[in-house]
Amino acid sequence: MEIFSKELKDTDVRVRFSFPTHCLEHLDFSGNNFVDLRVKDSRGELRVIRCLKRNGDYDKPVLSRGWLKFVADYGLGVGDKVVLLREDDHTLGSQFRIEAQRRIVLFGREAWGEVTRATNY
Repeated sequence: MEIFSKELKDTDVRVRFSFPTHCLEHLDFSGNNFVDLRVKDSRGELRVIRCLKRNGDYDKPVLSRGWLKFVADYGLGVGDKVVLLREDDHTLGSQFRIEAQRRIVLFGREAWGEVTRATNY
């Protein structure tokens, strides 16, 4: 089940990644203002990415610790897309799957292709 997908902006690739507040219903903060998400990436590797809720009246969630390493490992930039899905993998111990996607043009049609490693063009 898809929790969110978002095209990356400059702040997302340089600082932190914010995503819609309605996605908080899928996360268990257990009374804290952060939770460490155990996510499986496209290579099948376990990553731990911290999700923070901002303090105040507006609980907009952001991915912080571990996020910029994911961006670097996949060579992500502005305009690429990230998708977070609910997917339990009991063997790996993850509760989510994260995908990186890049816009491609194939036979004159635009599509999103999965990024499985950092690439240089």
